[in-house]
Amino acid sequence: MKVAFVSGTSIVNSDLFSEWEARSATTKYGTVGYKARGEHVILNRHGTGVPKPPHAINYRANIRALADLGFTDVVSLNSVGSLRLNLTPGTIVSCGDYVCLQDGPRTFFDDELRGGSAGIDNNLIPMLVEKLAPEFEIQTGKVYVQMRGPRFETKAEIQILKNWGDVVGMTAAHEADLCSEIGLRYNSLAIIDNYANGLAGEEIDFIKFKDLVRDNQIKVNRLFARLLEVFA
Repeated sequence: MKVAFVSGTSIVNSDLFSEWEARSATTKYGTVGYKARGEHVILNRHGTGVPKPPHAINYRANIRALADLGFTDVVSLNSVGSLRLNLTPGTIVSCGDYVCLQDGPRTFFDDELRGGSAGIDNNLIPMLVEKLAPEFEIQTGKVYVQMRGPRFETKAEIQILKNWGDVVGMTAAHEADLCSEIGLRYNSLAIIDNYANGLAGEEIDFIKFKDLVRDNQIKVNRLFARLLEVFA
């Protein structure tokens, strides 16, 4: 099945894609590097060189490149922080909606008085929930709250955000908006790497965050391996 994967640090830290062919695609918004094998491509949203922080990612080039390559189905894996004590680190969720108020939407319609319909298609998620079980349990229907970054949220901000959604991140809403505008079906998978700042009585910083991501890497590698089997 022809599927494009979009991820971030999980790609950099995984050796699953080391043999995939490195390619690039040039769009009106910039050139995008990706890796390909058969009917699948995987794109690092942060770029292939020095990784760009979330607020500086060229989202329009990334999504335009996938559309130009002929993809209609996109499966995204995002690292998120939990806004719920019962959503523990290591949990895999799928978000069906999102809040993005701090940073305005990315759009392809700079010169037209129009916009896309917001939302996440998740057309492949029911099948993935079935086929990845019982090894992986995916909790569906969660709400993603997007913040601008690059810093983590303050404890006071988290007290507000936990009333808005289930997990917090910095990238998925922009990708979902652009996919909707251009006719790509966006599918959300997210792994919870940490509790949001102060939620469990602990502060979060980038050193702790990187350690937590590293702790989940084995699970992420196995999840990607199973996804490739399902879409083979």
